[in-house]
Amino acid sequence: MTNRRRKDRSAGGRGMLPYFCAVFLFLAVGIANLPALSGASPDAPEGVIGVARAATGEIFLPEPEIEGDLSVEEAIAGRRSVRSFTGGSIGLGDLSQLLWAAQGITGEDGFKRAAPSAGAKYPLEVFAVVGTVDGLDAGIYRYVPKTHALLPVGGGDVRETLCGEALYQDWIEDAAVVLVITAVYERTMEKYGSRGVRYVHMEVGAAAENVYLEAESLGLGTTFVGAFSDDGVEKVLGVEDVKALALLPVGVPSGS
Repeated sequence: MTNRRRKDRSAGGRGMLPYFCAVFLFLAVGIANLPALSGASPDAPEGVIGVARAATGEIFLPEPEIEGDLSVEEAIAGRRSVRSFTGGSIGLGDLSQLLWAAQGITGEDGFKRAAPSAGAKYPLEVFAVVGTVDGLDAGIYRYVPKTHALLPVGGGDVRETLCGEALYQDWIEDAAVVLVITAVYERTMEKYGSRGVRYVHMEVGAAAENVYLEAESLGLGTTFVGAFSDDGVEKVLGVEDVKALALLPVGVPSGS
């Protein structure tokens, strides 16, 4: 009986061999045809070049660089408000750096950000109104710090419309991209009460200065715009959960 069981078991194993070979071949072919993580996803929207897109619709930005050619002191010394742009495009890497400087994650804990925040409540939300950024369609995108990605919230070039809501300041329309800093006041006020309003405004200034210095480091220019219709800008963004507080048009400076 023992010999017969051993013989039957051996025969069964040989019978399963073709099955295992077929499964292995199927998996090998499937893995070979998966899209590379660093390349464009099949779901990537037209106009997005070399950028993977998550199932959530987020468009991943290039990893930010933490070393540059310009020292902090040199960036501070060279920082100026720029209101004249060539109309030329900027790179996707440039946009990545600018957004990271404004609200990017810098802490090893995956939480602390580039700009200080009272109580680490992080009330700011940054939008990018894209006109001419290489590898990215014109449109409105919400920056997602946790994944360093963009979430599309509106299509088409709306710089002219945004310019109209900002008292027709030409540099809004001429910039390659306009960063719109908005806030959810409740995040800070739930801890600090009415004093939280002041803290939110202080945080906007810190984030804006980071963008100034990053723009200088990249050879780009920007300016801090506060003259605009709050309701009008929020309508252009198509959002109701935030309050618009600052516009930062960024582009290639004229004469550069």
